[in-house]
Amino acid sequence: MTTFTPALDDTQVQQLREAVHGDLLRPGDAGYEQARKVYNAVHDKRPAIIVRAADTADIVAAVDFARERDLRLAVRGGSHSVAGYGTCDDGVVLDLGGMRGIRVDPGARTARAEGGCTWADLNHATHAFGLATTGGVVSSTGIGGLTTGGGMGHLARRCGLACDNVLSADVVTADGSFLTCTPEHEADLLWALRGGGGNFGVVASFEYRLHPVADILGGPTFYPLDADVMRGYRELIADSGDELGALLVVGLGPALPFLPERWHGRPLCAVVTCWSGPQDQDERIRARLAGLGPVVGQHLGRMPYPVINTLFDELLPAGLFHYWKGTFSHDLPDGALDAHVEYGATAPTIQSTTVIFPIDGACHRVGPAETAFAYRDAGFSTALSPTLLTRADCDAAIGWARDYAAALRPYSMAGGYVNFMDQDDQDRVRTNYRQNYDRLVALKRRYDPGNLFRLNHNIAP
Repeated sequence: MTTFTPALDDTQVQQLREAVHGDLLRPGDAGYEQARKVYNAVHDKRPAIIVRAADTADIVAAVDFARERDLRLAVRGGSHSVAGYGTCDDGVVLDLGGMRGIRVDPGARTARAEGGCTWADLNHATHAFGLATTGGVVSSTGIGGLTTGGGMGHLARRCGLACDNVLSADVVTADGSFLTCTPEHEADLLWALRGGGGNFGVVASFEYRLHPVADILGGPTFYPLDADVMRGYRELIADSGDELGALLVVGLGPALPFLPERWHGRPLCAVVTCWSGPQDQDERIRARLAGLGPVVGQHLGRMPYPVINTLFDELLPAGLFHYWKGTFSHDLPDGALDAHVEYGATAPTIQSTTVIFPIDGACHRVGPAETAFAYRDAGFSTALSPTLLTRADCDAAIGWARDYAAALRPYSMAGGYVNFMDQDDQDRVRTNYRQNYDRLVALKRRYDPGNLFRLNHNIAP
């Protein structure tokens, strides 16, 4: 594959190399080919420079270098951006993966985590103190992209979104300034980071509020793919307290040891439970799950909270080919459930799962203007993803996802969750931010008037 690499001044590149403590890689350098790969194999880019930051000074150096030369700048944390915004052709990739320091203050119930941490890192560090905060459902996901987009997960109904738990952030802005954002200092920028995506700067570290969550009752319960089961799930969410996290998954049966072989590859739905309430109520939760329909497989038990965030890891490793669509909805009307039954039964692969996240409870106790995340009246967020082993197969399956999203449209709200959007959803940015969009544009003009941070679902200045 032939690509155009900008004519960079070798002397200046060498000055950058000497200025950073981390590694600097260019095409042809040992390790470059591995370093340029991202989670979604659809995005096969060849950056001119990869800076593996070791500290905040490296972030400043890389930001200044890209801005001064008008180069594309891609900021990478866990590299899970389904739209491929953690990489680029011919520009600079700022890889934060080496910045994974964490300090937990168990007395204050807070944690300071550097921008390259994954949720596996943060969950491990906080669990030692019996504490947790809302994170993703695949443990290798980076905290940065998930948090700045909003941040859904198993604890959202109890603890709010990941962005709701951000107390402060250290940020490098487009002009190379280092700002500590708190409710008292640079409060507008902190507001924008809590749901506004990667538009406003590079977050060197987040300070999170933690909650007393140690062991939970968790795991999947599988049922035949049936609208009646999903109606039961809808009722379960409606009349359960915030301590019950429960994702609804629709697709084809995976080859798991607790799922009988006759169900492998057949249409199923599953409820992935995360009950963080009292253990003496576990049997009540088990009974409610049993009452949803005929259980064809189950792996449900007491486990440390970090384990629940690893259950999808083997099903969705790095290197697969993904395309995503995302929707918000007030509820799950029967018409939407019929669409899930129809399209779930024709999923292109076992990895092509639809995941429905309940985002009521604590998520609704934050006002729509308190953070940049605007859809505080949405009850559910749905992610549709054909996931394939080859690029050609993924390209062929994109129509399935688009048709699926179209079938859900009559039952969906106008916008969707930015972290579930692919590159062809850029025209939805205004509706994704709703009443907060104009304020975000004004802040973009203040902090990034040149749109250096444009490799994202971009809020143009």
